[in-house]
Amino acid sequence: MPALNLSVVQEKGQVTIPAEIRRKLGVKKGDLVAFIETECGVLISPREVVTMEALDRIGKALKERGISLEELIESGREIRGQLLEEKYGIRAEQE
Repeated sequence: MPALNLSVVQEKGQVTIPAEIRRKLGVKKGDLVAFIETECGVLISPREVVTMEALDRIGKALKERGISLEELIESGREIRGQLLEEKYGIRAEQE
């Protein structure tokens, strides 16, 4: 079982992440952390970890549908070109 670290909830809901945990996670002053509600409580995770997990899920979903990253990027270019033309009357240059 992991070591138990306690922190007091302050007046505005602030808590201090214990120094040992901050060091292990590489969390420094000014870093963003994500709060994820779970069945057992709240998971506090560095933002980068949450972002990478989301990107991994997106990549897996694309792969399951047979879509490559290059195809996704190209479709984004096409959509941006259409939007520029429709909203602003600007024709995107074709590569």
